[in-house]
Amino acid sequence: MTVGPGTTSDGRVEQQGVVRPGRGPYRKGVERRSAIVRSATQVFAERGYHGASLRTIGERVGVSSASLVQYFGTKEGLLAAVLEEWARESRPAGIDGLRGLDWIRSMREAMLFNADHPGLIELFLTLTAEATSPDHPARPFVQQRYAAVVAEHVVHLREAVADGEVAAMGDAQLRQEARLFVAAMDGIELQWLLDPAVDLLELFDRLLAQTLSRWAP
Repeated sequence: MTVGPGTTSDGRVEQQGVVRPGRGPYRKGVERRSAIVRSATQVFAERGYHGASLRTIGERVGVSSASLVQYFGTKEGLLAAVLEEWARESRPAGIDGLRGLDWIRSMREAMLFNADHPGLIELFLTLTAEATSPDHPARPFVQQRYAAVVAEHVVHLREAVADGEVAAMGDAQLRQEARLFVAAMDGIELQWLLDPAVDLLELFDRLLAQTLSRWAP
């Protein structure tokens, strides 16, 4: 069976076929694993999945390819670990207690996080572009990630409608508005990566203001 990343219903990655280190203190093993994931994140962001090799990743962190296999099984297993870490770190703290427009506005915290961690957003956008290929190992993650993100936006936009914060919308329009907002955020991030002069937060603030104005009841 091919080892690769899958996703849960909420877009988290399930790691399969990962081999845990069998020797050495547990803490040291955890620290080494984290260092490998950080190095792999950099290499995948720079070279894409197919352009990255276990050898290159190992050289970055000072371990052999065999050690990477011991920890993660395969390159696909390592990719799964990288995506899981990205999904965990990029979710704004405290977001689960929000509803309606408060939740939508909290996306600024996600943008602020991305501004401080350009390598992570570069990784995601690189893998997203590569995942348009049907046989790319990150494709299931990217597909379910987008589906989960859009669905979450729909839930909170529907709450905003119920609370009278935005104009009434049918289900089809809710999904369309959610997709447009998510697509605009990704587009802003891409332009920011390509042009350092772009102010990521300023553009997001303008996007949010214009979107809320258009949604106003």
